[in-house]
Amino acid sequence: MLLTLLLSAMVTIPAGSYQPLYGRPGEEAVRVERFRIDRDAVTQRQFLAFVQANPEWRRSRVKGVFAERSSYLASWRGDLDTGAPAQLDAPVTGVSWFAARAYCAAQGKRLPTVAEWEYAGAAGTKKRDAARDPAFIDHLVTLYATRTSRLAAPAADAEVNAYGVRGMHDRAWEWVEDFNSVLVSDDSRGVGERSHELYCASAAIGATDPRNYAAFLRYAIRAGVSARSSLQTLGFRCAA
Repeated sequence: MLLTLLLSAMVTIPAGSYQPLYGRPGEEAVRVERFRIDRDAVTQRQFLAFVQANPEWRRSRVKGVFAERSSYLASWRGDLDTGAPAQLDAPVTGVSWFAARAYCAAQGKRLPTVAEWEYAGAAGTKKRDAARDPAFIDHLVTLYATRTSRLAAPAADAEVNAYGVRGMHDRAWEWVEDFNSVLVSDDSRGVGERSHELYCASAAIGATDPRNYAAFLRYAIRAGVSARSSLQTLGFRCAA
């Protein structure tokens, strides 16, 4: 119980600004107001407690309109059996956007926005703004390429950034509230639907930082999912 409470701790992120990956020439950075974000990704232990209290989100009962039933919590052995006890404190994955939102709402919280997540995620281990640091970007790309090997590791053992937030890059990909904002995009390329161009060199056209390959990867993941998606590499954390 104590570990669960500790993993529910939140970190306060001061106000600042975030430069979106795509934007119109001369467009100012997006203002991000002060907010709080979970220090750790939501764990299997925490999500198990949620589905115990909210049976409609159990694997066998979740409605198809809210999750891809074939992949929702697919790594669990049953509705209330997460599998290996050693992985209870690993980030929960295989959760749809709808389920993630419901979990956060039950805690009196919400999902972070793209701007909030990217702003907090731009912090390196020592600098709060490492978004333009080539070494930091290269480090993220390496983490992304090997992240599946760490999905079963405890959330509390993840890399800590300069704000004190853990595991934003070295565990699962994470849901954000407005993940589909990239589809109604007012970016410089005018992309209004999912495009295969997101996955090739043409995605760099109009980007505010064409060298930030890690940001392109996050953009592509968000563009490639729907609210029902329940990827085994996709988890979440809450904000307030």
